[in-house]
Amino acid sequence: MKMNLKILPVILFNLAYLIPAMFSSISRANYEFILYIGVVIIAVLIVIRFFVHYGLSIALLWFLSIWGFLHMAGGLVSVPLSWPTGGETKVLYNLWIIEDRFKFDQFVHAFGFGTTTWLIWQVLQKTLSMKFDRVLADIRPTGGMLFLCVIGSMGLGAVNEIVEFLAMVLVPETNVGGYINTALDLIANLIGALVAAFLIHSFRGRKS
Repeated sequence: MKMNLKILPVILFNLAYLIPAMFSSISRANYEFILYIGVVIIAVLIVIRFFVHYGLSIALLWFLSIWGFLHMAGGLVSVPLSWPTGGETKVLYNLWIIEDRFKFDQFVHAFGFGTTTWLIWQVLQKTLSMKFDRVLADIRPTGGMLFLCVIGSMGLGAVNEIVEFLAMVLVPETNVGGYINTALDLIANLIGALVAAFLIHSFRGRKS
């Protein structure tokens, strides 16, 4: 019960943005984001399962939840016509943070796959702790372990691009973007993963 009480605010936060996002997508016949919401719901269920089995930190759950919120907001929230955007639609995802250089979309990718790098590290750390009966804090992030975390996060990023490709195939009009957008997304994923790996290594003496 104690563990359920800890995770309850996180679940309520996710419901607070997923339910309005679902109604908004249905009312606009935005089938692309109906698909994405389904993927997010599956991801939430997987993360809850990981939380129970691996004892993921509450801080990590909040980061994952914020990522989900940013993803929904990115595709469903419109921006003023006067704001600089790159793309066919005036949504938050297309907003230039640095004009012609860095979009909100790339920020969300970097944030999200930096967070998944942290997720993979916590799962790996807990697995090694249980397997070798060692104190969790004694499992330090070596270069090889962090490499696996970064590569694992990049692999999940590739799965994300596959989902976007399926959305483009199944839904007539999407905001997925072309080849250059995909490449920029992958680069943003890598940057986010490397930053997360650096932070994990820097704070290796603390509880992850």
